[in-house]
Amino acid sequence: MNLSKQIKKYRATLALSQEELSEKLFVSRQTISNWENGHSYPDIHNLLLLSALFDVSLDELVKGDVETMKDWVSHSEMDKYTKVMIVFIVLAMLSIGPSLLLPGYWFFLPPFILWLVGMYGAIKVEKIKKSEDVQTYKEIIAFMENKDIEAVRKKRNKRKDKQDKRLIVLVFCLVAGIIALLSIWLFTIV
Repeated sequence: MNLSKQIKKYRATLALSQEELSEKLFVSRQTISNWENGHSYPDIHNLLLLSALFDVSLDELVKGDVETMKDWVSHSEMDKYTKVMIVFIVLAMLSIGPSLLLPGYWFFLPPFILWLVGMYGAIKVEKIKKSEDVQTYKEIIAFMENKDIEAVRKKRNKRKDKQDKRLIVLVFCLVAGIIALLSIWLFTIV
């Protein structure tokens, strides 16, 4: 979390308006708005006042609540969209065999629609990862342990990451092909 979100969160927790917070800190309401929108940042004096007012450590105010981030990562919409992606792509694979019984080119429609829904989930997962700057599990752990995230990022082997991704896609395609062939074989027997 960044400082602007932290200020907004703690202000809301205390049920203070921007105007009320500005009066307590002896700054303008516009200054509070700028802090919360990320247009400007409080000076050290105001950071100390905010820390005391919100009854949180300066470290917690500036860095954000690690437990909140941990909960967000584990309970986020990313989980929901990951499940959507996996379920609908598996359903698309399983629907290939039964779809062959449809007349004409209609056999193409059910697996394609299910695959599109699965891809929608995959795109949403990627957008969440990009917006939250969550790249790898090791980076999240480094952040939570107050270690240098940039050092972890430099250690990443991009070539190995690409090879791993290719392997995952290859295995997924193999499994999808086997499931499709089995479903075709089952429906031609029946």
